[in-house]
Amino acid sequence: MPAKPPPLPPVRSLKLRKTLSAPGLLERVRGCFSEVTEHRKTKPDYPLVDVLMLGLALFSLKDGSLLQFDKQRGDKARRHNLKTLFGIADAPCDSQMRTVLDGVKPQRLRPVFRAIHQELQRQGILEGYRFLGKYLVSIDGTGIFSSGAISCPDCCIKTHKDGREEYYHQMLAAVLVHPDKNTVLPFFPEAITKQDGSKKNDCEHNASKRLIPQLRQDFPRMEMILLQDALSCNAPHIRLLKSNGYSFIITAKARSSSLLLNTVLDGLANGSTQELAGTTSKKLRCGYRYANDIPLNHANQDVRVNYIDYWEERPDGTTFIYDCVTDIPLTADNVADVVRAGRSRWKVENETFNTLKNLGYNLEHNYGHGKQNLSTVFATLMMLAFLIDQIQEACCQYFQAARTRLQSRIALWEKMRGMFREHLISDWESFYAAIIWGYEHANLTPKGIRSG
Repeated sequence: MPAKPPPLPPVRSLKLRKTLSAPGLLERVRGCFSEVTEHRKTKPDYPLVDVLMLGLALFSLKDGSLLQFDKQRGDKARRHNLKTLFGIADAPCDSQMRTVLDGVKPQRLRPVFRAIHQELQRQGILEGYRFLGKYLVSIDGTGIFSSGAISCPDCCIKTHKDGREEYYHQMLAAVLVHPDKNTVLPFFPEAITKQDGSKKNDCEHNASKRLIPQLRQDFPRMEMILLQDALSCNAPHIRLLKSNGYSFIITAKARSSSLLLNTVLDGLANGSTQELAGTTSKKLRCGYRYANDIPLNHANQDVRVNYIDYWEERPDGTTFIYDCVTDIPLTADNVADVVRAGRSRWKVENETFNTLKNLGYNLEHNYGHGKQNLSTVFATLMMLAFLIDQIQEACCQYFQAARTRLQSRIALWEKMRGMFREHLISDWESFYAAIIWGYEHANLTPKGIRSG
C-alpha cells in the first residue's frame, strides 16, 4: 500500500517569507528585468519588463505550449491574475511576445540569477549547501532544441551520414548541489550556439571557457568545488580551473590512462598509495585506493592531481567503480566525503535536466525558435522559473505545504493552471492557501463574479 501523505498544517498557520517566496522573488526578478536594455527602435506597445515577466509566467505555470497559454488572452481571470501575481499590466499576444524576446540578448538576463543567489547568501540559505567547507557546483550540458527544418544563424549543425542536416541548440548548466539535498540551485546557463562571426559549431568545451570565468566574476569570493565529467579530465581544462581559483573533482577514466592507474598501483608497493575498506549506508562492501600529487598523464607531467579509485559492491553482485581526480589533499578522514561530493555531480542530470524534461517544464519543447535569440531566451527563463521553484521548495512553507497536498510536481502545476484560469486571485498567499486548505480558506473569486 502507498504511504499516507503527511498531515497538512493547521489553517493559516504558515508564514510567507518576505524575500524567498514567490512574491518577493518575482519582485526582485522584475527589478532586474526593468534594467534590461530596450532593443526596439520604435516606441513599444508593451514595456520590455512586462514581456519578460510574461515569458517567466509561461514557465512558472508550466503551460504545454505558447498557443495554449495565449488562448485565454482576453479572459478576465487571466488578465487579472497576470497583474496580481506577476505585475503584468497588459500582455501582448504570443506572436508579439516571440518577436520581442527574440531580440533580447540572453546575457542581459545574467544579473537576475546573480541577484537571487546574493539574496540567498544574505539570508544564510547557502550556508546549508556547504560541503567540504566549500560549495559544490556541478556543470554539464544538455540539448534544448533540435530540428531538421527550422534554423537560425546561431544554430549548430550536425550532418548525418545520409547527408541530412540537423540544427540544434544546447546549453551548459552550472548548478549548486549538496549530497544530502534534493533541491538544487542553478546559476545562469551558458548557451552552446555558434558565436558571433564564427562558422564553426560551438561545443561544451568552448562554452565552459566562457562560463567558468563569468561564474567567478559574478561570485568572486564564493569558494567553489566544480564537479565535472571525464570530458573535462584534461590538462588545459584543469589549468583553466586553477587560474580562476576553483577547486575541482573531475570524473576520470583511469583504465584508459595508464599513468594514473599504474602510479596508484605501484604506490601500493612503495607506500605512496593508501587503501581503505568499509561499507556503504546500505551495508554493502566498498573500498578506496588513493594517492596525492601524481601526474595527470605522460604529456602533462607538470599537472599534478590527487586520484581516487573507488569500488562498491551492488546488491545484484556487480561492482560499481568510480574514479576521480581532485586538487583536494586526500586523507583517510576525507576520502569518503570527496567521493560523495564527486558523485553528487549527477544531480545536474537527475535533479535538474530530468526534472526540466519530464516533470512539467517541457525542456526541449519548441515554444518558438525565432531568428536570433528566442530559443535561448526561453530556455533561460525556464531555468529561472526552475530556480524560483527550487528556492520555494527549500524555503517557502506555503509552497512546501502545497507540494505535500498534491504530492507530485505535475499535479501541483495542473492545479495551479486550473485555478489561474478559473478564479480571480488576489495574491500568492491566497493562491497557495486555496491549494492547501480549499477555496473557502482563500481570497479567490470565481471568474465572472465581481470581487469584493
